[in-house]
Amino acid sequence: MKRTVVGTVAHETTVRLSQGGLSLEGVLGLPAEALGMVVFAHGSGSGRFSPRNNFVARHLQQGRVATLLIDLLTPDEAEDRCKVFDIDLLADRVLWAKVWLEQDDRTGSLGIGYFGASTGAGAALQAAARDPSSIRAIVSRGGRPDLAEPYLPSVTAPTLLIVGEDDEPVIEMNRAAYQLLTCPKRLVIVPGASHLFEEPGTLEEVAEYALNWFQQHFHPALHTSADAQTKERPR
Repeated sequence: MKRTVVGTVAHETTVRLSQGGLSLEGVLGLPAEALGMVVFAHGSGSGRFSPRNNFVARHLQQGRVATLLIDLLTPDEAEDRCKVFDIDLLADRVLWAKVWLEQDDRTGSLGIGYFGASTGAGAALQAAARDPSSIRAIVSRGGRPDLAEPYLPSVTAPTLLIVGEDDEPVIEMNRAAYQLLTCPKRLVIVPGASHLFEEPGTLEEVAEYALNWFQQHFHPALHTSADAQTKERPR
């Protein structure tokens, strides 16, 4: 895999999205001369402090990709299991974050990507289908794209699905979702990885795949041989 990290140091700022009586907190990471902006849609029971998503975010920042790690639910909402799995609600919050980024002077000129983990992938894909403007690319890590099944044929942004080799039920869900996607797409199966990519080196592999995908679609000139539709990685 082509290495693309250049060692950029990002400036991180705590941000708050407020609307009516609702506030969501996040961390905005802005490297110098950012190529684009990635919103993280976390999985159930996770948020802006997710160690795995923070690891991926730092890797993206080093490759000149800005990041927004944001809680999609308030602390009270996160205790409600119905809201945790309410993909429509989570997609609404992803879209709220998108609008906020488009209106902020620091990020308004940047193309946007989504990185979804677990159930967050379903929310990211639904959000991308509902409002495709400015969306350049999507990455799903161990995701549940099946939760956005009615929206998948309407997704237009290039989409990368990453699944662990040992995460067999989720592999099948991703294969089925892959068939429904009509956008430029790729399905990667990471050898020796489980659902959470806890095995040595597997999360690093996810982060590098994600960085390459976002760089390819934020700044095509960085990649001289981008393949619009590539095959699933051989097992």
